[in-house]
Amino acid sequence: MPLKVIIADDSIITVKKLLVLMEGLGHQVIATASTGRQAIEAYRQHRPDLMTMDISMPDMDGMEATAAIVAEFPEARIMMVTSHGQERMVIDSLDAGAKGYVLKPVRIEKLSDMIAKVMERAL
Repeated sequence: MPLKVIIADDSIITVKKLLVLMEGLGHQVIATASTGRQAIEAYRQHRPDLMTMDISMPDMDGMEATAAIVAEFPEARIMMVTSHGQERMVIDSLDAGAKGYVLKPVRIEKLSDMIAKVMERAL
């Protein structure tokens, strides 16, 4: 089943890569955000099936944005996209309400597997 997805990342390259991967998996990217505050607004506006969230973003990091979204929308399915070496932040993000994570550089197999897990956990 195709999902409606929002991509939150301040790297244009990562956004483009995730867009191609998501569409390759048959999902529809309905919005993107490049800051934590934009991510919250995009979630409110679009109510996606899934949101990918970068940890390091300007104005508000992905952990804060995730916590804010989950506080307002407990059913939110947010998956962190992070670089190697940010394990502590990944754990903090999961504590903040994220349902899973993938490491950069994102590979389609890992993304597909994690999307399945995140959607399963949210049932």
